[in-house]
Amino acid sequence: MLRFQSTFSLSKIAARASLKNQMLKRNYSRAVVSPYSTDFVKIVEVGPRDGLQNEKTLVPAQVKIELIERLANNGLSVVEATSFVSPKWVPQMGDNKQVLTSIKKKPGVFYPVLTPNLKGLEGAVAAGAEEVALFTAVTESFNRKNTNCSTEESLVRAKDVLKKALDQNLRVRGYLSCVLGCPYEGKVNPEKVAELAKELYDAGCYEISLGDTIGVGTAGSMATLLEHVLKVVPIEAVAVHCHDTYGQALANILKALEYGVRVVDSSVAGLGGCPYAPGAKGNVATEDVVYMLNGLGLKTGVDLDALIDTGDWISEQLGRPTNSRAAAALITARKRRQELEKAACVDSKAAKL
Repeated sequence: MLRFQSTFSLSKIAARASLKNQMLKRNYSRAVVSPYSTDFVKIVEVGPRDGLQNEKTLVPAQVKIELIERLANNGLSVVEATSFVSPKWVPQMGDNKQVLTSIKKKPGVFYPVLTPNLKGLEGAVAAGAEEVALFTAVTESFNRKNTNCSTEESLVRAKDVLKKALDQNLRVRGYLSCVLGCPYEGKVNPEKVAELAKELYDAGCYEISLGDTIGVGTAGSMATLLEHVLKVVPIEAVAVHCHDTYGQALANILKALEYGVRVVDSSVAGLGGCPYAPGAKGNVATEDVVYMLNGLGLKTGVDLDALIDTGDWISEQLGRPTNSRAAAALITARKRRQELEKAACVDSKAAKL
């Protein structure tokens, strides 16, 4: 009897130690995030990964590397670098190891990578990743089309990746897709979104990014969604990821800001979209988001002029104009100003003659 009690006590102590160790790892994942501030908005730049993954023509690794370095130098504190996914499914990310190991990392900047499964996590760790992102979708149909499994199976897979990542002291961010609408099922239940967001947060993700994957959301549906999610996930752990298919991304972000959200995902020059969501046009442009935030008097730490140059540069590399309306307007205004200054200089010289 005494032996049984002793064994039971040891098992109990071991279980408590394991739980404490897991909590420490989870707290590590969350402690590294900048403290929540009402006047500062953290922008998570997803252009190098989410923006480029759907490009038809392979973008050279050196271009991706330069893009990531430019964005970090523009003042962005989080630049999603690449995705460790099978090149069979996403050929554009086949150079993930080369990209992640070649960028000159800037102090104070995080370079998360997407790891959809344990194999992807292993590749990311081998390449020196310090932060990873995982994902699942809210609806059954999207999960089956995207990852060939049910929502429940997708969540289990995500938690497996999460646990192993935390065991290796990695920061872990969670993406939830189709939070405001699904291309296959239509309207999404906000209660289901809140339930899954809580699952990911409780499992150890330091931040949950709510993705309007096909851009069907409105300020009204965003408000309804946040009413549910913020009951179960702390405001400092919530981010929004808005696609601009219907031109509603900025309105949705503004609504999220009104609710206190201070983390926004965006893509330089409005690059990207979702290959699994028919009709999805692309991410909201980082330049447009920064321009709006500047107008609201909110801080981002981003140099808008330098960011516009970066967006213009990557658009040239891809052979098309920028998708950012703010950037296009400001570039035109800049050229007009330069022309006027040049004309004034010529007139001044003529007057002296």
